[in-house]
Amino acid sequence: MKQVLTIAGSDSGAGAGIQADLKTFAANGVYGLSTIVAITAQNTKRVKSIFSLPENIVEDQLDVLFEDFDISAVKTGMLFSSNIIEIVSNIIKKYKVEKVVLDPVMISKSGNKLLEDSAIDTLVDKFIPLAYIITPNINEAERLLNIKISNLDDMYKAAEKLCSFGCKNVLVKGGHLNFSKAVDILFDGHNHYEFSSEMINSKNTHGTGCTYASAIAANLAKGYNTNLAIKYAKKYLTEAIVWAQSNKIGHGHGPLNHFCMLTNIK
Repeated sequence: MKQVLTIAGSDSGAGAGIQADLKTFAANGVYGLSTIVAITAQNTKRVKSIFSLPENIVEDQLDVLFEDFDISAVKTGMLFSSNIIEIVSNIIKKYKVEKVVLDPVMISKSGNKLLEDSAIDTLVDKFIPLAYIITPNINEAERLLNIKISNLDDMYKAAEKLCSFGCKNVLVKGGHLNFSKAVDILFDGHNHYEFSSEMINSKNTHGTGCTYASAIAANLAKGYNTNLAIKYAKKYLTEAIVWAQSNKIGHGHGPLNHFCMLTNIK
């Protein structure tokens, strides 16, 4: 079985972060490993507090995992600080990881900051150039580029600009534009590709970015090319949102149904 590592923060509500990543890995047929860089006290409505783990603990987690496991892909989410980004970047280079899916998590669904402002330059300079693919949503792409994205043409241009930061592929996710369809734009350094699905009106969307990126990482680990990895990940994400519409979990933005494929099993 392929082994995939998530490096991210812990979500005590289990809808996003490490918890969502591990659920997604299991649902997509890979063995999930985890390195926790921060602990959040959060639910479906808010993030109350964040505790960044000591840097030596983060580095030790990474070292022991790479010493023992055959890791085919790495997915990163909330990294929180410049120092953590530098540690992760050094480990990626040390172990020559090729399939790195970088989800540049900056703001939680409830609006809380999950990446220090001072860490954005470090992310751009030290880590994005090591990524196989980065998966920013509209807000994250705007923050990274200091531009406004209002339509598909803007998304195409943003994907090209982000790719110039040194990564191999960029997937700009368009769900925040409120189109009739959820359209994502992939740029691979040469060509653009569109991935589209119906827009689903649901408040249970906590962890969509984490889930999408983790499913892409799982598919890359299994040997799918970039386009197929995204296509299958988007299909899985859409089904997880659909099957979560009737969830009664929490009182804010509820979690997805990560094991939606089991819903009809009696």
